[in-house]
Amino acid sequence: MPVPADAAEAVIAEAEETVRRAAAREEARARRKALRQRRRAERERKAGEQRERERAEEQRLRAEADRARAALLKRAVKLREASGGSVLDCFAGLRDPRARRGRRHSLPCVLALVVMAMLHGKTKLADITAWIAAAGQEDLAAAGARAGRDGRRIAPSGKTVTRLLGMLGAQALADAAACYLAAAEPAAPPAYPVAGPALQPQLACDGKQAHGAVRADGTSLFLLSAATRGIVLAEREIPAKTNEIPEIAPMLRELNGRFPLAGWIISADALHTQRDFAALAAGELLAQYVLTVKCNQPGLYDALQHLTWAGARRHVTADKGHGRRETRRHLVMDAPGSIKALFPHAEQAARVIRTRTVTRWKNNGKKRARVTETSSETVYVITSLTAREAGPEHIAAYIRGHWGIEVRHEVALCE
Repeated sequence: MPVPADAAEAVIAEAEETVRRAAAREEARARRKALRQRRRAERERKAGEQRERERAEEQRLRAEADRARAALLKRAVKLREASGGSVLDCFAGLRDPRARRGRRHSLPCVLALVVMAMLHGKTKLADITAWIAAAGQEDLAAAGARAGRDGRRIAPSGKTVTRLLGMLGAQALADAAACYLAAAEPAAPPAYPVAGPALQPQLACDGKQAHGAVRADGTSLFLLSAATRGIVLAEREIPAKTNEIPEIAPMLRELNGRFPLAGWIISADALHTQRDFAALAAGELLAQYVLTVKCNQPGLYDALQHLTWAGARRHVTADKGHGRRETRRHLVMDAPGSIKALFPHAEQAARVIRTRTVTRWKNNGKKRARVTETSSETVYVITSLTAREAGPEHIAAYIRGHWGIEVRHEVALCE
C-alpha cells in the first residue's frame, strides 16, 4: 500500500530533526568538554604561577632572613654586654610585622633565642634554627617562650624563625640594635664653650662593601655605618645605583632624633668632604666635623697645598711593630680667610705627613736578604674645631680614631 506524500515528508522531517538534535547535543558536549579543558588548564596555570610566586617569596624571605641573621651576628656580643646578659629586653620596642591572630611566640622571644644561639657559636641560619629546636627548658624560659599544657616550654619552629627574620629584614634589626646600643651609651659630651682643648666623644662614619653578601639582583651589598668606640649606632644599606653621599644625612638625622649629637666630633672620609655635609654637622646637628680633603675637592685641596706651613703648630706620633715603623707629623694652623671662604664652618686646617718604613725578608731562591722600604704620604684635614677646642694632639687623636674604626669595621664585615 503506497505511503501518502505528506506522511513521507513528515517522517523525513522528523528524522532530520533527530539528526540535528543529536548533532547539537554532540556539539554542546564538545563545547563543554573544551570549556572544562580550558578551565582546567587555566587552573593549572594559575596554580603553577601561585607555586612559583610562593617559591620566589620563600627564596626572598630566606635571603632576607640570612641578611638579618648577619646584621644580628655583628651585634650579638655588644647586645649581651649592653643588656647585662638579658637580651630579651633588646627587642621590646620592635614592631612585630606578623598579623596579630595566630602568633604563638612573641617577637622578642624569637629574636632573643636567635641571639642566644649566636652566642653559643651558631652562625649559620640552619645551625641557629637547629639550636633553637633543641634548646633546653632553661634557655627557653629565659627567652620567654610560651608554655604548653604540661608546663613545658615550646620552642618556635625553624620555619617561624626564618619567616620572621625575613619579614623584619636586616635594616629593621640593625636599627633596633642600634637604638638599644645608643640608649646604653652615655650621651654627655663636654658643654660648649669649653675651657680649653680636650678630647670629646667621636662618631666615625664609614662605608664598606659587605664581603660575601649579595643582593637578589646579584649586586654587591654596601653598608654605611656610624660608630663610636667600636659600637655601631646607626647603619644604612646603600642602594645599588647610588653612593654614600645622599644616604649619610638621613642616617645622621635619624640617629640625632634618638641620640643627640650636639657637641660630638663627626669624622668621615674624603667622599663626604662636601659643603652640605659640613653645614649639616656644624649647623643643623650642632656637632663638629673632622674631614679628610682629597682631589674630589680640587679648589680646597690646592688651597691647602699652597698654605705656608712653616710656622704651624706641630705634633708627632710614632708606632712600631711587626717590622713596621710609622711616623706621623701633624702640622695644624688656624684656617685663613681663603679656606673659610671655600668651606663652611672651617676653623683649623691640618697637614699630616705619614712616613712608613717596612722591613721584610726577600728570598730570590739562592739567598735571603733583609730589605727596608720607606714610603711617605701627605694628607690634608679640615675641621670646625677652633684652637681653643682642640690642639694638634687632639686632632691627631680624632684622625687616628677614625682610621681605627675603619679598620675594625672592615674586619667585622669580613668575618
